[in-house]
Amino acid sequence: MDELLEILNEIRPDIDYDTEDNLIDGKIFDSFSIISLISDICDTFDIEIGPKWMRNENFNSAKAMWNMIQVIQEEE
Repeated sequence: MDELLEILNEIRPDIDYDTEDNLIDGKIFDSFSIISLISDICDTFDIEIGPKWMRNENFNSAKAMWNMIQVIQEEE
């Protein structure tokens, strides 16, 4: 989770990722931030985030992203 938080803080250091749960739906991340985020997650965790994972609920919070990463790692 620490690595994920580092990625998120590089994108937007002004967000409290422990409590924020509306990163996508609340338009906190713009499209460029989302593309960077997905690329950094894939590189850092050596995973591929396929189309089935590209849903707002998987990216609205750090916890949701972490859960998604863990499931993808288990599947690969």
